Amino acid sequence: MSKFIVIYHARAPYMQMMQEKGSTQEDMQAEMQAWMDWAGRCGDSLTEMGGPMVGNLKLTSEGSSASDRGVVGYSILEAGDMDAAKALLEGHPHFRLDSSCEIEVHEVMQMPASG
Repeated sequence: MSKFIVIYHARAPYMQMMQEKGSTQEDMQAEMQAWMDWAGRCGDSLTEMGGPMVGNLKLTSEGSSASDRGVVGYSILEAGDMDAAKALLEGHPHFRLDSSCEIEVHEVMQMPASG
C-alpha cells in the first residue's frame, strides 16, 4: 500500500464560505455529515482525516509571509496506487461547498529505513 497526501484547496476557509452562503446550523451539520459519510466509505484507507487549516505561512530563505495558495485542509489515504486513491475521492464532499474547491493528491515516495 502507498500513502497519499490529499490537499484541499478553496478560495477561503470553510467557515467563511459557509457564512457567505448564509448557511444555517443545519446546513453546517449536513456538510459535516457528508464528510463523515465519505470517511465511512473510505474505511481503513483513510488513515488521517485532517482538519481545517488556518494561519497558513510561507517560509523562504528570505523570511516568511502569508501563504496565498488556498490550502484549507488535508487528509492522508492509503491505497494500492494513484487510481485507487482517486477512486476514494470520487464524489468527495469538498466539491459541494463552492466552485473554487479543488483537491490535489500526492503519492508519498517510500524511503528506505535508516538504521
